[in-house]
Amino acid sequence: MVANRGEIALRVFRTAARLGIRTVAIHTDLDATAPHVRAADDAVRVGSYLDVDEVVAAAVRAGADAVHPGYGFLSERAAFASALEAAGVTLVGPSPAVMEQMGRKDLAREIATAAGVPVVPSYALDDDPESFAYPVLVKAAAGGGGKGMRVVRSAAELPEARAAAAREAASAFGDDTLLVEKYVERGRHLEVQVMGDSHGNVVHLFERDCSTQRRHQKVLEEAPGPTVDAGLRHRMTAAAVALGKQVGYVGAGTVEFLLDADTGEFYFLEMNTRLQVEHPVTEAITGGFDLVEEQLRVAAGEQVSLSQGELGIVGHAIEARVYAEDAFGGFLPQAGRADLVRWPSGPGIRVDHALESGQVVSTSYDPMLGKVIAHGPDRESARLALLRALEDTAVTGLTTNTGFLRALVASDEFRDATIDTAWLDRHELAPPSADEARLLAAWASAYAASPAAGATGGRATHPFQADGWRLAGPPAPVVVELDRPVSVEHARLGVPGTVDGVPVTAVAADELRPGHEVVLEVVLEVVLEVDGRRRSGVVDLRAHTVEVVLEGQRHVFTRPDVTADAGPAAGDGTVVAPMPGTVLDVRVAEGQEVAAGELLGAMEAMKMEFALTAPYDGVVTAVDAVAGRQVALGARLFEVTGTDQA
Repeated sequence: MVANRGEIALRVFRTAARLGIRTVAIHTDLDATAPHVRAADDAVRVGSYLDVDEVVAAAVRAGADAVHPGYGFLSERAAFASALEAAGVTLVGPSPAVMEQMGRKDLAREIATAAGVPVVPSYALDDDPESFAYPVLVKAAAGGGGKGMRVVRSAAELPEARAAAAREAASAFGDDTLLVEKYVERGRHLEVQVMGDSHGNVVHLFERDCSTQRRHQKVLEEAPGPTVDAGLRHRMTAAAVALGKQVGYVGAGTVEFLLDADTGEFYFLEMNTRLQVEHPVTEAITGGFDLVEEQLRVAAGEQVSLSQGELGIVGHAIEARVYAEDAFGGFLPQAGRADLVRWPSGPGIRVDHALESGQVVSTSYDPMLGKVIAHGPDRESARLALLRALEDTAVTGLTTNTGFLRALVASDEFRDATIDTAWLDRHELAPPSADEARLLAAWASAYAASPAAGATGGRATHPFQADGWRLAGPPAPVVVELDRPVSVEHARLGVPGTVDGVPVTAVAADELRPGHEVVLEVVLEVVLEVDGRRRSGVVDLRAHTVEVVLEGQRHVFTRPDVTADAGPAAGDGTVVAPMPGTVLDVRVAEGQEVAAGELLGAMEAMKMEFALTAPYDGVVTAVDAVAGRQVALGARLFEVTGTDQA
């Protein structure tokens, strides 16, 4: 049984099926028809993926011999491992004792120190905050994934950071224990994959570089580390293996290190006692070594199948995490129905995902939708392959970070491997221009409403189509109302499969204006050529909007309804929910004076916390937020009247 959901459940099921092992999925009501449920041989309903007793009972009821925990959820909970052990079910992972020791950052630090492995300098929670050398990092002792972490730059910021980190840690891991450590401003995040067995063998499968991250959430991962030389690789991997042997580690685990770019020193951070999200890049560079198969064999009592001398590095691999978030709009989580989903394919490309067309993405779970992995003979070939793969990824109906990932992979900084762990916190990538996407939207809207569309996969023609036909006169122009016209010179556009495409050359702005009378729910793939450069875009036409995905980035253009009243607009003092979620905290009351940027409250979506702040100096004139209440996207939470307006 896989005690998880989404792409990791599907990933484990694939290997189990290849080995002839019968599989069982668990699911909540929200996931009753999810892809991972359909992929399993059997399925059991649970009320929550986090309920230890219920998940263990599901394993017993299904007759499972073993449980693979995936990552997240209960994967690093020693209580879960103990409960499975008591029920006579094998956990595909380390023992409860080892999980307790190494799965917690605080206990793991002590073991690493005893083993002589360097650790990041830390402070006790009850030490005088004025004595800390800032900046420091407040982080959860349990769990991972960047949850429950805050960078603190002064003693005055510490109380609020501790409270927020504790709330997030309790929500994500059920444990609000915190650590305070030195924060390395310019570091590289390196980690070593290890595999141990019950016979005392521990091998490493080299290192991964996960430095490209934002707010401690990994964005891109690669193997091997592009800045790691033979000497550093030997020291780090030896330390990881020594740590694994000291605790008697069994199964797949990851030992994480922080490399200080200024000093060249590396520090032990933590050990993840589970499979990692980024494990595909390790599988790619070790010649297809199946880590899940190895986990299952080791859990069945077998020895690690390869010795250290038999393992080597083959080429380079890079992974990009596709999230349901608006990366160019404050990285706010997104939710909704994914109308169209297109994942890339081709030589050297692997996609692990659980998202398909028509699927609803909820804020109840982590926003990761899938992973796109590219493998090549060297780093640059892998980077270029990943760039093309991201350009071929398209999701309509909700916004993803794919366009952001593409821009990041294309950047000089990533190409040159100069990005450190805080680079994305210091830099902003410019959003792609919407001009070419607007051109595609206008042209595809007009094309879909024309008779030619019926022969090329668009809508079928009929007497009432919006093609401009009129009695005893030339056809009226098909007009497509967009937010503004656009003109792109030397452009050619076409639908694949047509005889010569349907080219449009030297398009004039006046020829590409809107019309609200268009076909409903037509999806076209359009090839755009500008100044000799060709690229493919997906256009999703709907009653009042046109969505275009070009080079991974989703653009939404609105067709105004000329018969509708726009209604009153919300004032600038209205603070609304930036995403569907749950209100965590309300800090103000009606009549209270606030300063610009002052915290009004906080809300959570997809297990991430977001601050709600005053837009300017003023007085709180409405408080609609209630702690613990779920709110919809755009719901009014607070109203602030400016001081100069009162």
